[in-house]
Amino acid sequence: MSHTLTDQDRPELRKTIEEMADSGFIGVTMRVHDERGEWVGSAGVRKLGETAKPPANGHVRIGSNTKTFTATLMLQLVAEGTIGLDAPAADYLPEFALDERITVRMLLQHTSGIFNFTGEYYDDGTFAPGIPATTAGREWVDNRFKTYRPEELIRLALSKPARFEPGTDWSYSNTNYVLARLLIEKATGHSIAEEMQRLILGPLGLSDTVVPDSAQIPGPHPHAYYRYEDAGRHKTVDVTRQDPSWISTGGDMISTTQDLHTFISALLGGKLLPAALLAEMCTPHAKTGYGLGVFVQGAGENGGTVITHNGGMAGHAALMYSTPDGSRTLTAALNYVDDAALSMAEAFHKATQRLVREVFGGGQAGSAGAAESVQKSSQLAR
Repeated sequence: MSHTLTDQDRPELRKTIEEMADSGFIGVTMRVHDERGEWVGSAGVRKLGETAKPPANGHVRIGSNTKTFTATLMLQLVAEGTIGLDAPAADYLPEFALDERITVRMLLQHTSGIFNFTGEYYDDGTFAPGIPATTAGREWVDNRFKTYRPEELIRLALSKPARFEPGTDWSYSNTNYVLARLLIEKATGHSIAEEMQRLILGPLGLSDTVVPDSAQIPGPHPHAYYRYEDAGRHKTVDVTRQDPSWISTGGDMISTTQDLHTFISALLGGKLLPAALLAEMCTPHAKTGYGLGVFVQGAGENGGTVITHNGGMAGHAALMYSTPDGSRTLTAALNYVDDAALSMAEAFHKATQRLVREVFGGGQAGSAGAAESVQKSSQLAR
């Protein structure tokens, strides 16, 4: 049983989350497990206009952390022999006429080259929009309860030119993980929620983690907001309830800091995957340090390596960091006011860097790729 630490034990962690709240986040909840024990703290508020802090184990939309759950599930099915990691994805999903060179592994590592249905950022600074749901502003707010079928998202992406030849480069694309979802469902004959329950949520007792099928979010939870301009005036809307089918397996899951800790420590502690597949998961692509559903990053000088994924979802965000053996973890939940200008992106980037330094003893490196993933998978990518 780990020792529960107080603010007196870890004053630097208390100071960090207080300063994060002061930097513009509405609320922050953080959980750290390491050799000294467990520390949990909250700062800021649960809801605008109130004084109560965010709940210590509140539910948030975890955004692209969904990808780590999905990749783990896929690799478990590889271990069971249901799916071939280097088999063509088209073998399982013939209805989409995918390029035969695209393998299951390429979907998990973002090396397929398939267009990102939430919009594609190009190296020259141009942006190609994706589905209408990700047109930031009033249009999204007014349509946030619209339901999308995963097949719609895929067909939109496949109607656009590929970004590169399969396997020749790396580019973060939510489309890869929606294809992974459909592939899992086709190969098993079950919904991804059923398979997630069978192989991850049930065995680990993750009773606060949800693959949602509606706009609801369980309580308790901090509130998420979106700000947009309408007729020259700024409006801020509570978007805690929304239909996440517009992002699907790119980022639709709901969880808590406790469940995220349990999951990442179990995964990296070897409780979910055979050692060989876990090693493949944590082998980074040379260009960006992305493995199979995780970023593999340095925590700076003397900081060693951290395995991480972060995610944001229209005013909610979740952070998940661990040492490669799962023995030291940092998980956090943020609530904030999102907008089309990604106003919180810089504060988010600085905050995650600082947290990595504080908890993993590193220098400046460690969060850029994960922060970028939040920007691309959340913020209603324009």
